[in-house]
Parts: sequence; C-alpha cells; structure tokens
Amino acid sequence: METMVTPPVSRAQFASDNATGICPEAWEAMAEANRGAAEAYGEDSWTKTACDLFRELFETDCDVFFTFNGTASNSLALASLCQSYHSIICHELAHVETDECGGPEFFSNGTKILLARGNHGKVGPAAVEELVRRRSDVHYPKPKALSLTQATELGTVYTVQELEAIHDTTRGLKLHLHMDGARFANAMAFLQVPPKDITWKVGVDVLCFGGSKNGLAVGEAVIFFNKALAQEFDYRCKQAGQLSSKMRFLSAPWVGLLKSGTWLNNAEHANRMARLLESQLRTVPGVELLGSGQANAVFVKFPPAISERLQERGWKYYAFVGAGGSRLMCSWSTKEEDIHALMQDIKQQR
Repeated sequence: METMVTPPVSRAQFASDNATGICPEAWEAMAEANRGAAEAYGEDSWTKTACDLFRELFETDCDVFFTFNGTASNSLALASLCQSYHSIICHELAHVETDECGGPEFFSNGTKILLARGNHGKVGPAAVEELVRRRSDVHYPKPKALSLTQATELGTVYTVQELEAIHDTTRGLKLHLHMDGARFANAMAFLQVPPKDITWKVGVDVLCFGGSKNGLAVGEAVIFFNKALAQEFDYRCKQAGQLSSKMRFLSAPWVGLLKSGTWLNNAEHANRMARLLESQLRTVPGVELLGSGQANAVFVKFPPAISERLQERGWKYYAFVGAGGSRLMCSWSTKEEDIHALMQDIKQQR
C-alpha cells in the first residue's frame, strides 16, 4: 500500500508569491508543448494561440510579446514610450522606481523617472498634473509617460473610476499610459470587471501582464493596445536578450492559464487566502494591521516578541518600508493549513 506524504509547510512562501511552484495547468501545457519539435523564435502554434487568447480576453486587437521577467517587461515597454530626453511619472513606491535596478533608465538611454506621492500607493490626477506643469522649458526632461502599478505595491487596486479620471488627465497632457501588471490578475479578481474596462478603455497604451506570480515558472506578457507604439518592439526584445529561441516554453504555459480561466482562479484564491490571514491576525492582541488589502498582500506590524519567534522558527516575510511594517504574501498555492501553522506560531506563548 502506498503512503500519502503531505508536503511540509513552506515557511518561505509568505515572503513572496514568486516562491511558489508552477500551477498544474501551466505545467501540463508546457509538457504538451514538449512533445515534439516546433518552429523557433515565436513562429510556433503555441505562441500564436497565446496571442489570440489575449486578444479574446481583452476583446480587442493588440500586439503581444513574451519576456522572461517583469524587469525586462517594464523597462522595455517604458523605453518604447519615451526618448532619452523624456521623463516617466510614477508613484514614489512603484516597482519601476524602487526595484528595477535602473532598468527603465538603462533601456531608454537615460529617460528620467519623476516621483509622485499619493495615498495607498496610488497616483492621482492632481499629482500627475503638478509634475507635468512644474516646468516646460528645454532644460527639464519632458514628461512623456505615466506608469501605474496594478495592483499597487501597497496591495491596493485602482478602480475603474480612478483610472477614468487619470485617463482624462493623461489625455489632456498628452502622456502615454503604461501599466505594471505584475499582479494584474489579483487586481482583476478584486474588481470583477471585464479586463478591457481597466486597460484600453481607460487609455492604457501598454500592459505588462505578470505570469510568474500567477502560476508560471517564468514569463510575462507585454501587451500593446496602442499598436503604433509596438513598432520594432521585437528588436528591443532581441537586443535585450528577451527573445527566446524556444518561445513555446514561454507562451504555452499562458495557454494553460488563459484557456481554462486559471489565471483568474489562481488570483481569486490568493486574494481569498490573504483575507483569511488578515482576519486571523486581527484576533491577536498587539498585532496591528496596516490598512485593509485588496489583492494578495497583508501588511502588518508585529510586536518584537512575535517577530523574534517567527524568525527563530524559520518563517520568511519582508520588512516593507513603504507600509512601515511587514508584508506577507499569499499565492495560488497557499493553503488554509499554511495559514493555520503560521497563526499557531504567532499565538504560541513563550
């Protein structure tokens, strides 16, 4: 008789939704793509199918490119919107400012990033307008694009109404609109609106749709709704080392996510686990919840004794400067028993 072995709780998983494995649907699609040869450099049927599925999802014609990671996606997409003498506006806590190692500046040959402030990790129309109108002389890098993070680094989500107001501003100021969607699926799971309503219908020119946090091994999709801006983007990808010779292994897993709706199911599960964790933490004396998350992150301030206990027992999570406390992430693979194990260690007395 075979004995069922239960995998141990991964104490690292609350550090990042990048700590997860590959979800079954993506794994199966990749395995199927591995049965035989296929044309190289994106000329294969898997890549064509994935692109068509994105067009169906967003209900519009768009150009789709696949990259290995989010830094390349954001950096190359932003570079396609700007010249070196331009500037990009983003929130002061945005990933493209704090965690891309200067990638957007590097790939755009020096485009400057201008930082906006805003509550809950969001940029508002007034902050954008103030930065654009601050100066208009030739000595100042001309604002050309706005980058929004959806969901934000603080776990909040831009609503349709907020995006419409931002679009009114960017349209009047002639700014391109880029969306860093590393957790776009989690934002969609929260909003429960058609994807078009928070992308091209509110003026988004290019979306970087995150896959690695949503169940893929690697891979992001760069989706140009403004197809004119995608001109020669394939050359940017090639020069940056982002053109996969065996592209089907980047695109096929997307087929697994998109065909079955798994991309949204995974995000809904991650969000649900985050709300469960949040509700459990509220019952612990001395633990302070820092806001109420909308996506799959929980921000919390632990008393020193609890922090020490969790570190001693191998739990991994990030101290998050932007929220002033710690960030715990849930993912498509987080289980209720994982949360219960964490909570048991949080509540246990010394």
